[in-house]
Formats: sequence, C-alpha cells, structure tokens
Amino acid sequence: MDDTARTELEAAAFRRLVGHLRDRTDVQNIDLMNLAGFCRNCLSNWYKDAADEKGLDLDKMAAREIVYGMPFAEWKAKYQKEATAEQKAVFEAAQASADH
Repeated sequence: MDDTARTELEAAAFRRLVGHLRDRTDVQNIDLMNLAGFCRNCLSNWYKDAADEKGLDLDKMAAREIVYGMPFAEWKAKYQKEATAEQKAVFEAAQASADH
C-alpha cells in the first residue's frame, strides 16, 4: 500500500470515528476516558497538534467543533451530564496509576 492510499484510509477511519462519536451523545467523555484513556477532547487536541505540526492556524475551540460537529459549549449544554461519584473515582484512580 502506498502512502497516499494509507493516508486516505486513515482519513476515512478518522471521519467514521468522529461520526460515531457524534452519534453516540449518550456516551460521556468521562466514560471514554475511563474505558479507553481518551475522549472527544483528546481527539480534538490531537487534531490541533497535527494542524500545528503543519503550520496551520487552528485554535482549540475550532478543533473541538470539528470533532463535536457543533460548538463545544452547545454540545456540553445539550449532552454533557454531571459525572457520578463512581465515574470520578475511576477517573482519579486511573490518573493516579498513570502518574506512577
């Protein structure tokens, strides 16, 4: 497989992942972090990092809008729920073990 084909396949997989995350508004970012170690915000940060590496002007909120499919504040108001004590405990335990 040549580099162009690989890049096209990676881009298609990324678009599919973003679409899936946009459709699954029931899945909270903290759940993603607790289960997979990344969330929508991480993905948008990686997108911004890639733009920075290419010298492209893309700010954090614009990158989030690409991933969320709407302004982050709007997504947050519509779909984000307060994390439960259990979710927070799992997150904090994972962060503590990652620090060691």
